[in-house]
Amino acid sequence: MPQILVDHSAGLDFDRAVLAKEVHRVITEVIDTVVADCKTVFRPAERYVVGDGTTGEAVLLVEIKILAGRSAEQRAELSARVLAVLESVLTVPAAIGVEITELDRATYRFVHHR
Repeated sequence: MPQILVDHSAGLDFDRAVLAKEVHRVITEVIDTVVADCKTVFRPAERYVVGDGTTGEAVLLVEIKILAGRSAEQRAELSARVLAVLESVLTVPAAIGVEITELDRATYRFVHHR
């Protein structure tokens, strides 16, 4: 179920496969899910600004959408562990953020279209 959306500076050099693999692993260690249910989308941004635009920092923002019902402690642990993964794959200065959002179990639907 987890949906991982990775927005990043277009020129940011990092190993997307490693990032996805490690984030998927961390998610399964913190919440009740399996790697096969994790889906990651990378969305490069050509234009971005950090602060007043003079820092030269890249941007790496991750949103993880999970079904509602996990405790605040689980969500906080997931954020912290994903942040550590992001820091481990970057080799340049970057503004990094992680957000865990919850999807309503009553209204969320997902299928593998054939």
